[in-house]
Amino acid sequence: MVTAGSPTRLDPGAIVTRFLEAVQNDDIDFARDVLDENIVYQNVGLPTIRGKQAVLRLFGALENTSFGFEVDVQRTTTNGYTVMNERYDALSFGPLRTQFWVCGVFEVSERGTITLWRDYFDFAAVSRAFLRGLIGIVVLWVGVRIGSARLDARY
Repeated sequence: MVTAGSPTRLDPGAIVTRFLEAVQNDDIDFARDVLDENIVYQNVGLPTIRGKQAVLRLFGALENTSFGFEVDVQRTTTNGYTVMNERYDALSFGPLRTQFWVCGVFEVSERGTITLWRDYFDFAAVSRAFLRGLIGIVVLWVGVRIGSARLDARY
């Protein structure tokens, strides 16, 4: 396994995959090591985050909440230092879990640091995923309430 201090031993595709796994697994040390000081992080359609410290602050803000992130990379292709992947991301907020398709484009420097992280996704699909998750929570809650009411009625 690659240690936090040795990201340049990996090829660009492996650096990106390992980075996404590090974010998923709260391995902030590895993520910090492979983020370039001048990284540009874009979720297309949302505000751009610039700089390593800003991205790390985002990770830090999410670290102490009930927020969760999972990644399932389907395909990765590289062309020199450019990496593209097709993946499913899952975001969870307490009991709410949503999963949606993402296409990511990354630029990796010769030093092995990620200088660009740009994700493309369909806002409508993400909205539907959140709605499905909310409906699932409500259905579960109503089912529990009905089930406990039935138990109360028996006794």
